[in-house]
Amino acid sequence: MTAKMELAPLRPWDDFCPGMDRFAKPEFGDLTKWNNRVISNLLYYQTNYFAVAVVVFLIVGFLNPFGMFLGGAVVTLVFMGSVWAGENQATVKNFKRKNPTLFVVGVMAASYFLLSLCGGVMVFIFGITFPLLLILIHASLRLRNMKNRLENNIEGVGLKKTPMGIIMDLLDQQEEKMSKVRDFIESKLKE
Repeated sequence: MTAKMELAPLRPWDDFCPGMDRFAKPEFGDLTKWNNRVISNLLYYQTNYFAVAVVVFLIVGFLNPFGMFLGGAVVTLVFMGSVWAGENQATVKNFKRKNPTLFVVGVMAASYFLLSLCGGVMVFIFGITFPLLLILIHASLRLRNMKNRLENNIEGVGLKKTPMGIIMDLLDQQEEKMSKVRDFIESKLKE
C-alpha cells in the first residue's frame, strides 16, 4: 500500500513546549525505549522542528550567507551520498541497519571534516549542528501523549507518509515500528 506524501500539521506551541510536567529524563538504560520516544516525537512534531531549524538557519544565514550555503550543500551531498551507499553497498547497508545512530554520527562527522577543509566549521556548528542538537534534546525529553502515539501508528502502517517518515525510512528507523504495529494488528485480528 503506497501513500502519497503529506505535510504534518504544525502542532500548537503550547503542546510543543508545555509545562515542565510533560518533559522527563529518558531512560538511558533502555536504549530501545529512548529511541522509540525520539522517533515518535520526530514524526509527531516534525513541522515544529522544521520551523525551529529554519529560524536558526535564517539567523546564521543572515550573519554568514556564503558559509551557510556551503554548509547546507556539503551536508546535503554527504547525506545523499550516504543514503545511496546505504542502499547500494551491502556493508554500508548492514552497518546502517545495525547502528543507525552511529551512521548518522558518521554522516555528521564527514560533513564536519569536509567543512573544516573549507573553513566553515563555525557555520556548521551553529547553523547545522545546533538546530539538530535542540531537536534531539526536545525529542529525547518530551513525553509522548495519546495523540502522538495514534498519529505515529497511522504513519507506521503506511496509511500516510510525511517528510520525516521518509527520512526515517532512509535511515532504517521505521522497519522496527512497522513490524510491531503489524504484529499488534495481526494479534488483534486473530482474537
